[in-house]
Amino acid sequence: MSVAFVFPGQGAQTIGMGRDLAQAYPAAQAVFDEVDDALGESLSALIWEGDADTLTLTRNAQPALMATSMAAMRALEAEGVGIERAAFVAGHSLGEYSALCAAGALSIADTARLLRTRGRAMQEAVPVGVGAMAALLGLDFDAVAQVAAEAAGGEVCQAANDNDPGQVVVSGHKAAVERAIELAKAKGAKRAVLLPVSAPFHCALMEPAAAVMAEALSTVTFNAPAVPVVTNVQAEAVSDPDQLREMLVRQVTGSVRWRESVAWMGGQGVTEMWEIGAGKALSGMIRRIDRSIASRAVGTPDEVKAVLDG
Repeated sequence: MSVAFVFPGQGAQTIGMGRDLAQAYPAAQAVFDEVDDALGESLSALIWEGDADTLTLTRNAQPALMATSMAAMRALEAEGVGIERAAFVAGHSLGEYSALCAAGALSIADTARLLRTRGRAMQEAVPVGVGAMAALLGLDFDAVAQVAAEAAGGEVCQAANDNDPGQVVVSGHKAAVERAIELAKAKGAKRAVLLPVSAPFHCALMEPAAAVMAEALSTVTFNAPAVPVVTNVQAEAVSDPDQLREMLVRQVTGSVRWRESVAWMGGQGVTEMWEIGAGKALSGMIRRIDRSIASRAVGTPDEVKAVLDG
């Protein structure tokens, strides 16, 4: 059995996530302490006892989800299951940072600071209300890419997240995204709905954020990852530190090629994927992409113990 570790993206956050891991495993608590120190504030207090709307802010959700994923990794390691158990790691959007941290390419402190910067830069790249994102269900990626091109009308509208065979997200100017919704419905989409997000991620409108991240990423040390990282931009494995750094810059404006990433890992012999951290959104996508790949969530002490039991 070949296993990949996969890491969730924005939207998986919930108040209280990771607290049971921190209570059960000192190494998991140490992750939250390290993130708090790196950011100079008690992000853990917000995660465990705070306001859901405040946690959902991009600048908070991104480092919070990474911290929860790394806490789950440290819990696994405390039980004798290390990163070497994985043939590959991959993450959905911000989850790619968690994957890099889990594989030892980035330190926890650097990853937390990078994600705080990324969240702030993505939020500030486009004034609130100018951009939007929408999930189009029931159309494949090629059909959605055509819808986005037709809807653009001189504005930005791009296929941003290729999540699974029946769920593709478009991103861009609000009016163009609204046109894409109507076009998608006319072309047979089962559903087409605006997403409750604060900015249009993974499209050309994020160019200012990409520039900020290029500068921020140039200042941190990248190590060779212990296992190959399947990147959002290329949907195949990368191990070269300089190339991984470049992928993170390109990812800000590029599409999240999740469907292709999962399919590529399946083609390399991966038969099981462990969703490390909060929620089970990726597990659902994996089932819809390739039913032959088993998936399991690893985000609570019970789920960590279940891994040990097979």
